[in-house]
Amino acid sequence: MSESAVLIENPAAGVRLFRLNRPDKRNALDTATLRLLTDALATADEAADVRIMVITGGDKLFAAGADLNEMASKTEADALQDPRANLWARIRAVRKPIVAAVEGWCLGAGHELLMCCDLAVASREAKFGQPETNLGIMPGAGGTALLPRLIGRARAMKMVLGGAPLSGEEALACGLVAETCAPGEATLRALALASELAARAPLALQAAKAVINAALELPLSANLQLERERFARLLSTEDKREGVAAFLERRTPQWRGV
Repeated sequence: MSESAVLIENPAAGVRLFRLNRPDKRNALDTATLRLLTDALATADEAADVRIMVITGGDKLFAAGADLNEMASKTEADALQDPRANLWARIRAVRKPIVAAVEGWCLGAGHELLMCCDLAVASREAKFGQPETNLGIMPGAGGTALLPRLIGRARAMKMVLGGAPLSGEEALACGLVAETCAPGEATLRALALASELAARAPLALQAAKAVINAALELPLSANLQLERERFARLLSTEDKREGVAAFLERRTPQWRGV
């Protein structure tokens, strides 16, 4: 696999775009592609000139799942030693906000990648699903653990046990995506949203993302404590001083991320 399986662009100040590019494989996330994307996201997470990331697929689909040719010969022993678990964990650990742009089908591992993102813009004609039970398996990267936390138990059961996909409008209604748009416009809208976020205080966005995501795991008391700790930490930053000064002086703040 060449690096062209994930195309990387810098379309606007503070924004890095990752475009899945395996059209002949319906953007299937084989291990090599997943590793390439993970490493690219990690690099962007450390880059001073990147504040927001966007992940998109093709004009007709986001990603159709894992690569079945790669999966066909795997056994239980292989799965227990599979590097993919670590790759998924690294994507979920990215500190900077990630926006997904979804056109068409977003299935299986592609859907699990979507759930690693913090905000998603989807075409109204997009389709979201976890159809693994059709193949005699089940989701293995968040499709049964994250999904019910995000959209509720009953809807997750229907998607996973029945293999029924959600439409773009249904995904919006249940909170899986943040907004919908006309077909063909998801990436443009996601980039516009990313630019809006990139103009905001970067350390504050990263801290807020961490605490909101922690709500999926922590009891309320621990989540509130974490919130207070991250809030207190921001009070000593240069960005906080700049934000307050800019507000009082009625000017646009100049964020430095320190």
